Amino acid sequence: MTRTNRRSISISKIMAITFIGIIALGTAVLCLPAASRTGKSAGFLTAWFTATSATCVTGLVMGDTYSMWTPLGQAAILLMIQIGGLGFMSAASLAYFTLRRRIGLRSQMVMAEAIGASGLNDIPAHQKRLMVRAFRIEAAGAVLLTARFAFDYPFLTALRLGVFHSVSAFCNAGFDILGFRTPGASLMQYHTDPFICLILCGLIILGGLGFLVWDEVLREHHPRKWSVYTKLVLATSGVLILFGMVTTCILEWDNPQTLGPLSWIQKILAALFQSVTLRTAGFAGLDQAALTPASKGIAIFLMLIGGSSGSTAGGLKTVTFVVLLMFIWHRVRGRYTVSVFHRTIADSHVLNALTIFLVMIFLGFFGGTFICATTPVPFSDGLYEAVSALGTVGLSTGITPVLRPAAKVMIILFMYFGRVGILTISFGFLKKKPAGEQYRYANTDLLIG
Repeated sequence: MTRTNRRSISISKIMAITFIGIIALGTAVLCLPAASRTGKSAGFLTAWFTATSATCVTGLVMGDTYSMWTPLGQAAILLMIQIGGLGFMSAASLAYFTLRRRIGLRSQMVMAEAIGASGLNDIPAHQKRLMVRAFRIEAAGAVLLTARFAFDYPFLTALRLGVFHSVSAFCNAGFDILGFRTPGASLMQYHTDPFICLILCGLIILGGLGFLVWDEVLREHHPRKWSVYTKLVLATSGVLILFGMVTTCILEWDNPQTLGPLSWIQKILAALFQSVTLRTAGFAGLDQAALTPASKGIAIFLMLIGGSSGSTAGGLKTVTFVVLLMFIWHRVRGRYTVSVFHRTIADSHVLNALTIFLVMIFLGFFGGTFICATTPVPFSDGLYEAVSALGTVGLSTGITPVLRPAAKVMIILFMYFGRVGILTISFGFLKKKPAGEQYRYANTDLLIG
């Protein structure tokens, strides 16, 4: 190994360590008596759980955020959400260029490709432009939400609510501080308010699309100039939002505990918000425990898919999902290559998508089983909780506070893996072939199907 290679830094390692450091620091702050409403330390496990959920922009909580944490604790949570929501690439590249650490050429190329920079010298300027735009979106959301909350609360309270929920929505975190009205009700108390719901939906969608997508849309106004990736993200996101809204309306229309008591316009609005928030945002517009079993199944499906790569969202990712669908569609038709928009998708991309999908499915079912084995809850609720953590969604059927310590630790690991692990695996796909793959054994025949 040359001296240059020894000095070069692995992006995946530095990001994993950075997130661990942020979680550790956040845990220390939340352990302080001054951060807890009771005036006593909330305890290590509760602080660790909350810090991980905030940093990994998940939203699963041990109790109502407003009722549990003082303004100091809420400020720490908001800061962790913001740092976690900046995205893996943004945080890492900023750290590199701020600290002026030496990066290997391959790592720089991977970073440039991941954030959409045209070249290595364009990385700092590109990152600065993306984050300035992200802050502007959050500021615009904060102004609009503050204006709406000002009708119900004093201005300073409205401002605090506007800023917190704008950042939480854009970062797809799902934390709320509305517990002073009804502890634990999240956004259910505003699920019929079109202004708040639509503003939050817009912030969630923009955060979940990813920096690369809306940067390209702003630069290239004509859809014909958009890349295949951007077209796939926009089309898939639109279809999934519509699918979630329609299925929620169909399955919950007459449910007296969810959409039943609402007018038809309110039902459509609440169903839209449910569909959008399932894509890793985590605001509860409906009582998740009261959903029909079929709706829970749809919710698990949408939570597993999540948002798009390079965004504030987690999950399997939209393009990964659509690549798998196209692969299956082409294979049942007897075709060996996958193509879309007159372009062929490389076999390596298909295999990468399949690998991530299988890892997510395995972990989701393992997590659901583990929760049921350690805590007496139905399997559907355990699976819902596990997938919500893995997809960094944050929605729950209400079992989070009653989980046994072992299950809570597993949820913590799932939240971390959902935010860091999936991207670490993706980085591994971009590395050169290891030495062990430079040769192959002779082929053999197997019976498949």
